[in-house]
Amino acid sequence: MSATSPAAVAAVPPTVADIVAALDTAYPRELAESWDAVGLVCGDPADRVDRVLVCVDPVAATVDEARELGAQLIVAHHPLLLRGVHGVPADTTKGSLVHRMIREGVALFCAHTNADSASPGVSDALAAAIGLDVQGPLVPHTEGADTGLGRIAVLPEPEPFAAFVERVGAALPATAPGVYGAGDADRPIRTVAVSGGAGDGFLDMATAAGVDAYVTADLRHHPAGEHLEQPGTVPALVGLTHWASEWPWCGQAADVIGQAGNVEVHVSTRCTDPWNVRANGSTK
Repeated sequence: MSATSPAAVAAVPPTVADIVAALDTAYPRELAESWDAVGLVCGDPADRVDRVLVCVDPVAATVDEARELGAQLIVAHHPLLLRGVHGVPADTTKGSLVHRMIREGVALFCAHTNADSASPGVSDALAAAIGLDVQGPLVPHTEGADTGLGRIAVLPEPEPFAAFVERVGAALPATAPGVYGAGDADRPIRTVAVSGGAGDGFLDMATAAGVDAYVTADLRHHPAGEHLEQPGTVPALVGLTHWASEWPWCGQAADVIGQAGNVEVHVSTRCTDPWNVRANGSTK
């Protein structure tokens, strides 16, 4: 019996299970919040995978993209089935996606808050895209840990807040709402907190960290306004859309998947941000 050459072994595509193992190593499931739903949603762990699509949202547009690419696995940041589910009938929005993926031989894996807290994770990717040097988590799991939510980072050199907002906008994929700032346009910015996804729950933490600016998504009117009205110096705010703030993670995850073996990995090019029309008008 002839032995299989190392080159032949390397040429064999990995299985779904192989890729899941690589992702679980990079984004340990024990880091996920207790309410979260992460892991393999559908698909056979034993199936071979030639192509993978990495995206933020598992929605019809990204399932379409996966099928057009001939991908056998979608790796998404957001869960498809987060709240309590008692059935997946094909006449419901999410049920129809489950049926479609199973019928078309596409597996789905989701890494959500475990990818947020891992090191490196979602906020590291956001910081890197902006050109920041990460110092540590904004909200560490335990004292001194390098895992946790959000990141504290620094710019190579200080720059005015208006220039920093432009930097953030240029670093991220375009969306209809765009990138917006709240603060003194001339304020020097050097230290920055970032949090991919909805992060106005961390406004107090960013203030306590003493950073010059805080970059996050889904900033609500009242928390942002109350933050800016506090006495003393508080971080200036840079607001993003949720999708744009987490999209840089797709490239990071693609690198992880590539380590699982001979597999072609694509980062989704489709904007799944729900906001797609902007009124033309003057800025305040």
